[in-house]
Amino acid sequence: MYALVDANSFYCSAEQVFRPEWRGKPIIVLSNNDGMVVAANRQAKEAGVPKFQPYFKIKALCERKGVIALSSNYELYSDLSAKMMQVIGRFAPEQHIYSIDESFLRFSRCQSMIPDFTLHGMNIRKAVWKECRLPVCVGMGPTVTLAKAANHAAKKLKQFNGVCVIDNDALRREVLSKMDVTDVWGIGRKLSTKLRIMKVKTALDLALFSPERARREFSVEVERTIRELNGLSCISWESARADKQQIFSTRSMDQRITSLEELQQALSKHVAIAANNARQQNSLCKTLMCFAANSPYDQKPASFKSVHQFAYPTNDTKLMTQVVTRIASQLYRPDILYYKIGIGLLELITANHQQFDWLNPTPDDTRLMGVLDKMNQKYGGDTLFLAAQGIDQKWGMKRELLTPQYTTRWRDLPEIKCS
Repeated sequence: MYALVDANSFYCSAEQVFRPEWRGKPIIVLSNNDGMVVAANRQAKEAGVPKFQPYFKIKALCERKGVIALSSNYELYSDLSAKMMQVIGRFAPEQHIYSIDESFLRFSRCQSMIPDFTLHGMNIRKAVWKECRLPVCVGMGPTVTLAKAANHAAKKLKQFNGVCVIDNDALRREVLSKMDVTDVWGIGRKLSTKLRIMKVKTALDLALFSPERARREFSVEVERTIRELNGLSCISWESARADKQQIFSTRSMDQRITSLEELQQALSKHVAIAANNARQQNSLCKTLMCFAANSPYDQKPASFKSVHQFAYPTNDTKLMTQVVTRIASQLYRPDILYYKIGIGLLELITANHQQFDWLNPTPDDTRLMGVLDKMNQKYGGDTLFLAAQGIDQKWGMKRELLTPQYTTRWRDLPEIKCS
């Protein structure tokens, strides 16, 4: 038996943890530079606020409907996510953290010790709420795809009260019949369009589709999904989320970059983000790309790009920063007001099969990178960083609606006054 535990409107719920007066009120969270809506809770959706819309277009609607708009507080979300995952992990011998707000559990070694999986799911919900003040839904099933479907039902169908356990064929068919094929894990909109032409509209229709035909007309992944929907385990959670083949870190600037020093700092900041992401999935980079541009709406749009090939694949922030600092001088033009910059890590390979070379004059400092990552994970992003990123980042991300970083910044720690 597998379980998927997923937080409800995680970004919005995280904002309510230290602001209990916001519970039950419509909340939206905006993207970088307060650009567009990336998260909206149920109340905000009911108020008519659409996701992925530019904030300036719906600002008047939000003010009229009393919707609370907030900047993305990534430091708070990351810390609360880590605490939530620790609580969830206590309820099964095996855990796989799938994303910032989703975690799989596997009960293969203790299934006989859990007499009531529905009660077990309710206990997970209660523990996460009691210790983290985050609402979650729990879906369970004999395969990871059915666990994902059960989680969808736990969220969407009120009869399950936040916990759905698919443990018999009748319930499996009922849940899948009420689930659109687009919502099946691994079936995107593009693929679902083709399936609808073939009269496959619900998850149950897909489960009844011939696996052999699906393999011929689509792919082996679709075949596996169909078998999973029928209770045959074909997908392991280790392969459920493949490592990224490319990693990018880009940003549009609230304040234009006008000097070489600022450009070097901005590129150093983003290569550090990309390098950290590469280390998180245990990847090494063979090719690094840097780019910088002004706005496409400027009178004379201009864009510059440079690519660097590493002699030895790396994920060391120090080595990458040295490269981008040098590249920045090639991208810089004194008459350009830079609006967007970015870093791309290309040709990623796994570090598990790294070929070491004793002639390599600049080997990765894996111990130092490990300390850097652990400190930033424990105490918040940029607790430790390279000086090349600069201290006063005037070009940094605009977050005018940012809430305090209650758990990762000393001056933002909540104060309790007892009378």
